[in-house]
Amino acid sequence: MFWSTTRFRIDLSRPQVMGIVNVTPDSFSDGGQHADAVSAQAHCEQLLAEGVDILDIGGESTRPGSATPSEVQELARVEPVLRHALTLGVPVSVDTSSPLVIRKALELGADIINDVRSLQRPGALDALVDSGVSAGVCLMHMQGEPATMQVAPAYDDVAGEVLAFLAQRLDALRARGVADERVVLDPGYGFGKTVAHNLELLRRQRELLALGLPLLVGLSRKSCLGTVTGRPVDQRLVPSVAAALAAVSLGARVVRVHDVAATVDALKVWQAAGLDS
Repeated sequence: MFWSTTRFRIDLSRPQVMGIVNVTPDSFSDGGQHADAVSAQAHCEQLLAEGVDILDIGGESTRPGSATPSEVQELARVEPVLRHALTLGVPVSVDTSSPLVIRKALELGADIINDVRSLQRPGALDALVDSGVSAGVCLMHMQGEPATMQVAPAYDDVAGEVLAFLAQRLDALRARGVADERVVLDPGYGFGKTVAHNLELLRRQRELLALGLPLLVGLSRKSCLGTVTGRPVDQRLVPSVAAALAAVSLGARVVRVHDVAATVDALKVWQAAGLDS
């Protein structure tokens, strides 16, 4: 199984570690730590040294209750970091829903567009398709918008509804000529879901494999791990690594994490023990 992107054909026979680079002042876990370009560029290099497979650069905080920056503001945060990351020799993803940022990122050579809104914002899918670039895409499920998504999330069947949504968005991309080999799917843990929803979705994650595409999972440092363990966000390294291993055991081929070195080491042991799915 491979993920076809702008510059790389990523081999998913081994689980891939995607490292988070938040160029934001207010992300839920590391907001402000890498908010300036120099710090974020250095963080990219640090994650590379820790063994990261894919860098994921984002200029919009999507923590619950967060405000959406203007497209111009988001681009100003992302562009200098993206330019640097593209010189480091690994696939580079841009975490964005903005048509402006999508267009510019693909113009600069980004490998992947990772959109929490699944290219539903007006003009986003056009920006991807009209670029003429065969970039990779990650489609994620989110109920609502970051500002309100955790107010009262509700489902009759969380796994079934996530599956149906992702199938609908996949069909929208297929209709515009985006090949399946370019697409991975993200259940959207923590995005418009209660702790109970997240845990049920994780237990039933394999059901999402019915769509025949790889899964990308982001559980790193999320509040549901804090609820399970009682740990504050800055003490969730072990729960995050455990969640990444659980996600891989349940079919994920990419894990999106803050703690790259620990996750890389854990996956090496996991695979050496013959436990990788």
